[in-house]
Amino acid sequence: MRLLLPPSQKKQKRKLSLNKTKPLVHTLLGEELVLLPEKCIYWKSKKCLLIADVHLGKVDHFRKNGIAIPSDATSVNYTLMSRLFNKLKPSSVIFLGDLFHSDQNKDYDVFGSFVKEYHQIEFILIKGNHDIIEDDHLETIMDQVVSSTLQSDPFIFSHEPLDKTSLYNLCGHIHPAIRLKGKGLQSVRLPCFYFGKEQGILPAFGSFTGGYTLDSKGAENIFIVAENEVIPLRS
Repeated sequence: MRLLLPPSQKKQKRKLSLNKTKPLVHTLLGEELVLLPEKCIYWKSKKCLLIADVHLGKVDHFRKNGIAIPSDATSVNYTLMSRLFNKLKPSSVIFLGDLFHSDQNKDYDVFGSFVKEYHQIEFILIKGNHDIIEDDHLETIMDQVVSSTLQSDPFIFSHEPLDKTSLYNLCGHIHPAIRLKGKGLQSVRLPCFYFGKEQGILPAFGSFTGGYTLDSKGAENIFIVAENEVIPLRS
């Protein structure tokens, strides 16, 4: 597959700024999904923001185990979420799992205080494999906690990809990325939105999450996140 780069992308690099980003509208089953460079999706007709794999607490978890990770890796997540909430003004935010990375820690309390500032938004968590905090605690900061799937036609939301479903599955968990190769030996791996026939996988929102390289052959549409733009790949 080849990358369609606009002239501005070739000439210069730009810092991620919500006022200068270039989202892309992907129409799926008659619904307009706005693919955002912040690596999340805004479902226009429902005013719903979909965010996967934030992994709050991961930085603190690594630092406690003696691995030096810059502390500002966590603050980036809150800065981006705050800008998105204020600009888009969603009615609801659905976290597609792995909002947290480990047991209850200071990031849990920080997030609880953070969402209180947006009382007009309904916050929903579909639990992921890393969301091991007890439901009783999660329910004190989330409006709704779902153990497996959440349905809103024509989609069914989950953390891990579903094997069989009658509705189109939007999920996370994989942290999808695509490796692009140049004419020489150079290559780069970039996060992406990965859409197949039956499911779409969102990139990880978290600033310290890594990615898993997927094969482009199995996708119907792939949109990479490069700098502050969402860009389609063409075969």
